[in-house]
Amino acid sequence: RGEKFAARYLRRHGYKILVRRFKSRAGEIDLCCRHKDWLVFVEVKTRKSDNYGAPSEAVTREKQKHMSKVALEYLRLLDNPQIHWRFDIVEVIMQEGARKPDDIRLIQNALDLSEPFIY
Repeated sequence: RGEKFAARYLRRHGYKILVRRFKSRAGEIDLCCRHKDWLVFVEVKTRKSDNYGAPSEAVTREKQKHMSKVALEYLRLLDNPQIHWRFDIVEVIMQEGARKPDDIRLIQNALDLSEPFIY
């Protein structure tokens, strides 16, 4: 459910959702979007609270590697376009059974491409 609210939030902030749950052999990216002149790969993290740290802290080094591989595969499918791209994270704080989130936070350019990769 967090992804649905994240997508709605992003649309209200000028993002165009291109693909939901893009999957490859390396893993999955929750949302592929367009924001102005940028292609944006978005990871959505939903939690009941941030009592034990921000939801974005769950994007571990291992997860970043998988996201990097998946993003590069997506770009290859587009025939390696000459565009700017980045990784964003959307944190959704939402109680179980709630009709709407308590908070949604967008972290733009949250991650760098995980090294080393041959592109």
